[in-house]
Amino acid sequence: MEVLQPHYDRLIAAARQVGPVTVAVAHPCDRSALEAALDAAALGLITPILVGPKARITRAAEEAQLDISALTLIDTEHSHASAARAVQLVREGQAAALMKGSLHTDELMGAVVSTATGLRTARRLSHCFVMDVPGRAEPLIITDAAVNINPTLDDKVDIVQNAIDLAQILRFDPVKVAILAAVETVSSKMPSTIDAAALCKMADRGQITGALIDGPLAMDNAIDPAAAAIKNLKSPVAGQANVLLAPDLEAGNMLAKSLTFMAGASAAGIVLGARVPVILTSRADTVQARLASCAVAVLVAHSKLSSARVIEG
Repeated sequence: MEVLQPHYDRLIAAARQVGPVTVAVAHPCDRSALEAALDAAALGLITPILVGPKARITRAAEEAQLDISALTLIDTEHSHASAARAVQLVREGQAAALMKGSLHTDELMGAVVSTATGLRTARRLSHCFVMDVPGRAEPLIITDAAVNINPTLDDKVDIVQNAIDLAQILRFDPVKVAILAAVETVSSKMPSTIDAAALCKMADRGQITGALIDGPLAMDNAIDPAAAAIKNLKSPVAGQANVLLAPDLEAGNMLAKSLTFMAGASAAGIVLGARVPVILTSRADTVQARLASCAVAVLVAHSKLSSARVIEG
């Protein structure tokens, strides 16, 4: 049975409206990576530049009966060189986003965070899943589920601000962030609850901006109004959060994958905090989820380009 994904449909439509951006696709040497790039190109979301070993890419395309003749292909020797060259294209202004091909995520991110030749900014890099969950009235952002393993409080400040900035680009109105823990009370025995309390006070002081923030909140009283009411939580966030900050990568990853494989949700993945958005797709992703990942990156890239033009002007 086909699962309807209305939120992704709207994201893709919005991205098509603003127009395609050039995306450097690092090491697309299998069918899944090539199909992701071709599908997004066919829909008018991106203009892909394939970066990788020409012979391997050509062979993969032939075996999958995919026509890549219209795409630019830059030949490299191996996956590390593919990641480095894709990042270089961004530094040279030839691409406005990166897309992971069939190389390991660590290889691509290693090139992105390189001190000398990478794409780092003052902001820490973090990953967001934009989830289309059946039955929800709006998308749900979960962070961080792929980059920061055991983030410190300082890390979480950047992680949550990255997510808020993304939510604003995606027109969440208002952005409501729940800082997740196992309980909704602050306990010295649970460091995640202390981090949550600190983040909320930092938001009160203007160190985090652009959202309503509350925590610690357990998962049930973060997203379910009835659960929040039972606990007598009086908060504009409790029961209606649209951004969830996980205490660590393992919790965030399990939460996102539980929604995907047990609740029929889809997860569009993107890394933020670098000069350009980084599209992370998986071979397990549906076509719609891959397209949604590209759509989110397009909207973020256009937002960055618009900000750059304002600054230059």
